[in-house]
Formats: sequence, C-alpha cells, structure tokens
Amino acid sequence: MDILSNTVALSRMQFALTAIFHMLWPVLTTGMSIYLVIVEGMWLKTRNPDYYRHARFWSKLFVLNFGIGVASGLPMEFQFGTNWAPFSEAVGDFFGSILGFEGAMAFMLEAGFLGIMLFGWGRVNPVIHYLATIMVAFGANLSTFWILVANSWLQSPAGGEMVDGKFMVSDYFQAIANPFMVKSVSHMFFATLETSLFVIGGISAWYILKQRHQAFFTRSLKIVLAAAIAVTPLQIYIGHLSAEQVAQYQPTKLAAMEAKWETSPAGQPADWSLLAIPDEATQSNSWEITIPNGLGYILDFKKNLSEPVLGLKEWAPSDRPRMVGLIYYSFRIMSGIGFFLAGLMLLSVLQWLLGNLSPDKIGQQTWLLRAWIFAAPLGYIAVESGWIVRCVGRQPWTMYGQIRTADAASHLPPGEVLTSLILFAVVYSLLFVATLYFGSRIIRHGPNLEMPIPGMDGQMTIETQPATFMPDQRPVEAQQ
Repeated sequence: MDILSNTVALSRMQFALTAIFHMLWPVLTTGMSIYLVIVEGMWLKTRNPDYYRHARFWSKLFVLNFGIGVASGLPMEFQFGTNWAPFSEAVGDFFGSILGFEGAMAFMLEAGFLGIMLFGWGRVNPVIHYLATIMVAFGANLSTFWILVANSWLQSPAGGEMVDGKFMVSDYFQAIANPFMVKSVSHMFFATLETSLFVIGGISAWYILKQRHQAFFTRSLKIVLAAAIAVTPLQIYIGHLSAEQVAQYQPTKLAAMEAKWETSPAGQPADWSLLAIPDEATQSNSWEITIPNGLGYILDFKKNLSEPVLGLKEWAPSDRPRMVGLIYYSFRIMSGIGFFLAGLMLLSVLQWLLGNLSPDKIGQQTWLLRAWIFAAPLGYIAVESGWIVRCVGRQPWTMYGQIRTADAASHLPPGEVLTSLILFAVVYSLLFVATLYFGSRIIRHGPNLEMPIPGMDGQMTIETQPATFMPDQRPVEAQQ
C-alpha cells in the first residue's frame, strides 16, 4: 500500500519523528542534572572555586536542553488524542494517569526548582540552592521513571485485563510494577547518565585539545571518568538482563533482533548471528556470519536452554515485526557503542594510572582526547537505536498482545496527517539548528574563570587570578 495514503503508516512516522527528536534533549538533562549535583556538592564541601564555575558553566547547556525538551515533548502527548484516539480510549484509565503523574509530579517539580537553581546564586542560602539542584535532578529522573513505567506497561501489560475493548485495572501497583519496569527504568537511567558523562567528557577533551583552560577541563574530564568506571560496565550488564527479559516475554522481538528465522530446538544452543543481511521476502538471511552456539550461551551462561529459541517463521507474517534489518542493526549499533564506551573508559583509566592525565601532560594525549570527542555523540545514537529496537520490535502491537497498532490509530484523512508530519519536520529542523547554534556559542565562549564566588571572592582559580574586586572587598585605599 502506498505510504502516503496510509493513515496508520503516516501516524507512526509522525510519532517516530517527534519521539526521536524529543529523546535527544531529556537524555542530557536527566544525566547532566546528576553531574551538577556532584560538582555543586564538591564546591560546598571543598569551597574550591573551580567546582562553582563548573556548576555555572554546565548549567547553561542544561537549561538549553531543558527548554528544547519541553518544546518538543508536548506535541508527543497531544498525539495520543489526535492520531491515536482509539488507543487512548482503551488504555486511558491507566496510561493517561501515568502520563499525568509525569507532568504533575516530575515536570512541575523540576520546573519549580529550576529558577532557584539558575538564578538563586548569591540570593539564597547555599544549602537551599543545593537542595534546589537536587530537586531539579530528582524531578528530571522521576520524569524518566514515569515515562518508562508507561512504556514498560505497553511492553508487558499487567494489573488488569481487556474488557469489551477497554483495559480495566484491577491492581494499580501491579500495573506499575509490570515485568519490564525495573530493568527498563534502570537501563534508561544508566543510558542517560552514560550519555551525559561522555558528552561532558567530549566537550572537556575539545577544550584541552584546543589548549583552552586545560587545568579547568582536566578536572571535569576526571570527574566523568571516575563516574564512568561504575556506569559503563553496569549499563552493559543491565542491557544483558534486558535482553534476557525480551527472550522471556517477547520472543518475536528477540528473533527480529537476531534475524533468526528458524527455531533452535530445546537443549541445543542457538547460533549467534554476528552480522547478516536479513531478507524478509525469502524469510532468510542472504548473507551471514555466525558464532556456533553463541546465542544459547549468551541467553543462559550456566546450562543449555531448556526451551527452544523460536525463529520468526513460528509466527504468521502479520504477527511478527516488520523491518527486521532495522531492528537487527539497531540492536548491534546500541551494543557496539556500549562496548566502545567501556573500552574508552578502560584506556582512559590506564592513562590516568600512568600519570598521563595531569594538567601538564594531558594535552599530549592527542589520540585519547580525539577519541573522547568522537564518543560525545555516540550515547545519543545508542539511546535512539535502543528505542527503535524497543518500539519497532514490539510491532504489530501497540500494547503487546492486546491492541494492534492498526486498531490503535485514529481514522484521519491521510492528507491531514501528512501535512502535520511535514510541519513537524520543518519546525523540529529549525529547533535543531537553533539548538546547535546556541549550544556552540556557549561552548565557544567557554567558562568565565573570573566569575566572583558568592561569599568567597578573592580566592584564586587554578589558572587565573581575578583582576577585579567585589565592592565590599576593594582595597582599603580604594574605599577611602
């Protein structure tokens, strides 16, 4: 069927566009908010002016991402009423309330304390300001929690049943604590944190490579590296647990992730497809590199699988995901980036232990700094790839096993959906260009290392000495 005349396909494309674009911004705000809590806490503890200036500098990028995230996120929720009205009517009692919690609890909490965090320096008690920063971080990550609760529930519905085309909730807390919830929330939490760490580290590496404020940004690079020591391996481990969960609850998605067409019987570990070219027309892979028994051991380290690993042919074409190639390679891109970031962390730690990350030597580590700059956008690509696997792999279901996507879409004229899709593409392109422009301005301008410290002016930074004095700290001769 021609896509331009298919309302369901156009509505899916529109939601995919808005979701992919929106995802770029909260990924950084949720992770960077934790970094801001760390550096401000270190400033309060040590009173080192550099930590204060780190908090001020990185908060500029935080608020830029926050603003674009708000602007791009609102249209997503409106689409549930415009493009997906039958779905909203069927699941609104639970799904709608969860989105309401995200707005009322998380977003309002974050927005309410954001003004104090940004403009309260020197105006409120430092402890109160730090509390505001903590609440902003808590609100940002609480938002992630509720969004992942809603999406996890669509992946593994729980807490009720469908009655006459409408989901009736019998146990609200069971619906919240659905089988996918814990691992999904954990996986996304560490994804946002890991992405933010490597963005901050990549920007810091760029400054060092340009020989701008080397000591200042060596400090931020070491902070994110210390955090990455824990975050990168944990993310890989939680990702593995999530894949095992997919094998248990969504075998069709697992088969698409591995481009596996034929079933491997119980007791025989399935081969693992390293690279392949899936061909949906022939229901086979036209080219493939496999590791014998690899998938079986990945899914179960201790023993051979007691159940068969099902291939896509076990289901009718209408009951299994389309775009197998997209799912297959999105999963490998996400996984490959995760291992690359972990490897970069290990190499960086080794250089740190060898004493090569000191302010006077780090500028000589050209290859390492360039690797960090290269890694800066990779977390975004991994997150977007993971969501492609998560949502495209769920098809043909909007609510897994309960509501088909074809039945969830509103009956709208294709021309209207196409028009809104084009308008979204234009507006989001303009927002993207504007964000890059203002973000690059912030980075090019750099931190203000002569910024006065509230209540502490006169202390020196690592690199510079203030050339001016606050009014109440002028030399005695000037006051006279």
